[in-house]
Amino acid sequence: MNENLEQLTYEYALQRIEELLPLVSEDTPLTDPSLLELTIMSDVVIAYEDVHFPMEKPSVSDLIQLSLEEKGMTQKQLANEIGISPARISDYVSGRAEPTLRVARLLCSKLDISPSLMLGV
Repeated sequence: MNENLEQLTYEYALQRIEELLPLVSEDTPLTDPSLLELTIMSDVVIAYEDVHFPMEKPSVSDLIQLSLEEKGMTQKQLANEIGISPARISDYVSGRAEPTLRVARLLCSKLDISPSLMLGV
C-alpha cells in the first residue's frame, strides 16, 4: 500500500473510532455493526502504529513508578510491605539498581506487574 494511502487510512480510522465509541458499551452485543466496525478500525490503527510509532518496552524503574502511582502507594509503604529498605526501592525507581529475582517476584505480586514485563520479555 502506498504510504500516503496508509496515512489517510490511519487518519480515517482514528476519526471513525471517535464516532463509534459513544455508540458502543460493555453491553453491546458482539454482533452489533458498530462494535464490529470499531474492532476493525482499532485493528487498522494498531497495525499502523506498530509500524510507524513502535513503543519501547518500559524499564523496571518505569514499571515500579507507574504501579506505585496507580495504587496511590509510597516507596516507603512498598518497602515495608515487601520487607526491604526504602533506600533499595529508591534505587530501583531511580534505575541505579535492578531487583533480584526474589525481590522482583515480590514487586510483581504486590504491584500487580506482569512477570514477563518485569523481565522485559
